[in-house]
Amino acid sequence: MIVDCHCHAGTGDGLTGPWDTRADLDRYLRRATAAGISRTVLFAAFHTDYAAANREVAEIVAGNPGRFLGFAFVHADRDRGRIAAMAEEAVLRHGFVGIKLHRHDARITREVCDAARRWRLPVLYDPVGELAGVEMVAGEYRDVAFIIPHLSSFADDWHAQRRFVDQLGRHPNLYADTSAVRYYDLLVAAVRRAGASRVLFGSDGPWLHPGVELAKVRALGLPPADERLVLGGNLLRLTGRVRRAVPQSGGARS
Repeated sequence: MIVDCHCHAGTGDGLTGPWDTRADLDRYLRRATAAGISRTVLFAAFHTDYAAANREVAEIVAGNPGRFLGFAFVHADRDRGRIAAMAEEAVLRHGFVGIKLHRHDARITREVCDAARRWRLPVLYDPVGELAGVEMVAGEYRDVAFIIPHLSSFADDWHAQRRFVDQLGRHPNLYADTSAVRYYDLLVAAVRRAGASRVLFGSDGPWLHPGVELAKVRALGLPPADERLVLGGNLLRLTGRVRRAVPQSGGARS
């Protein structure tokens, strides 16, 4: 089974570019199916109301639960004070299995990490090359899995990506997402430094072609067992530990 850990879906309301206007899945699904991708993690496009955007994604996931997994998108500043409630709704009502946030909106916060810890949710955080916060949360929340897409920089910041590969090797709760990495040898370095168990295939669909992004992973020439981890096993392991009931008091760290 091949699982794409990174795809947007639904309607944005910013209207400044594809990322905050609309993320249609029709073309993505045709391309993903042709590439042999059988499951996909979905989260919202950029939006001014992520609670509403998450509910739209939840409808898409509910329409085909065997095909889609949902992550709740949150804004660490604008949603301050309600992130715990958003995470609870995401898990208990929508069946979501992770949290997504972006430095373009705001820096990651303890509130986000505490919610992830409570529900055992992996956090997919794009730091836009700002790695100090990644260093801090990886050390402070060792029981939370943080998936860092694009080796930390969609903008091809080679220096930041190289520094992230070093972080990946030092922190066992950090994971890399392969999407949109242009400097291919850095993907090679990430696998060598941290191992295949810490790298996840992602496409950043629907705007990037999932078949093209998948080809980069295939080109690594990994042993079959390692390739299976990157192409889905790691994501399914991280999402398989999510709590499905309200944790008992004092049990959030277990």
